[in-house]
Amino acid sequence: MDKVLLAEPRGFCAGVEKAIKALGWMVRVFEPPVYCYHEIVHNQLVVEEFRSLGVVFVDDVAEVPAGAPLMLSAHGTAPAVVETARRRAGVVVDAVCPLVTKVHHELKMRSRKGYQIIYVGHAGHEEAVGTMAVAPDAVHLVEREEDLEDLEPPAGTPVALLAQTTLSHDEWRGLLDAALVRFPDLWLPGRSDLCFATTNRQGALRALAGRVDAMVVIGSANSSNTVALEKVALASGCPRVVRVDGPEELPGDLSGTVGVTAGASAPELLVDQVVSALDPTTGTETVPVTTEDEYFPPPPELRELLRALATALELFAGRSEVPTERDPTGDRTVSAAQVLAALAP
Repeated sequence: MDKVLLAEPRGFCAGVEKAIKALGWMVRVFEPPVYCYHEIVHNQLVVEEFRSLGVVFVDDVAEVPAGAPLMLSAHGTAPAVVETARRRAGVVVDAVCPLVTKVHHELKMRSRKGYQIIYVGHAGHEEAVGTMAVAPDAVHLVEREEDLEDLEPPAGTPVALLAQTTLSHDEWRGLLDAALVRFPDLWLPGRSDLCFATTNRQGALRALAGRVDAMVVIGSANSSNTVALEKVALASGCPRVVRVDGPEELPGDLSGTVGVTAGASAPELLVDQVVSALDPTTGTETVPVTTEDEYFPPPPELRELLRALATALELFAGRSEVPTERDPTGDRTVSAAQVLAALAP
């Protein structure tokens, strides 16, 4: 093949960075096994890396031994599950993405005000399951425009529209337009529920679409934002779209100019490996669309734990004055990729 065009931004978003670094601290602080409710992020390589370090991923907190350390995944967790986890487990760290927390808050507030909420999302996805559990009696899941036809809220009941953060802009826009026709007084949040990182990656892909003979999307099949990138690539007219978990899944007949992007939970290591496997004869060009500088700090439970450990170590060393407001993690200056590399056996 001739050339690779690399989309930018691509790969890890701020929420994924936060979650991976937090779980990295958990495996440093505690003896294995460390438990995690659901996959920390939807990426096969990342999950297997943590499994090799003694992390046990469970889909039911009842599987977590009493007193064991537990992390809750980035996708958000149902309130009842969080409550059960805090009763059952030892240290519980919630790595939920702040953008998902925003949707949870919107759903809670609208339901308290008597709204019926239309939630645009994918049935069975961990984020959708956790979000809808915030107010199950007030929320209605829709995936297609036809689903709106079955909604008949009582006369005079206000209606709100919220969304799973990882949707493609195209599928959200179509349902938004249809919902506004069906419910003209529809309440919408002041700021879109769609994740800025998901939207940015879709925009970066669109910038490549007209210049490539094929588009390679790196990410796992259970990653909603990765699947959304596939859909955007097809809708943008890419002649061929290939999703791969890694370089070993690349087809052998790619030719011409190939675009490469990665879902928000796919590590840059996989991008490097895919580009190396493609081995373009005329090199690689990065096509920047926007710059991301968002940063999400570690979960508060983790900050408190590490601050307490740092204080204990200072006191053990005989230092009587211990600062309490510092960040003992140095988190902002370390990337998730560096954490994964340092933890590798």
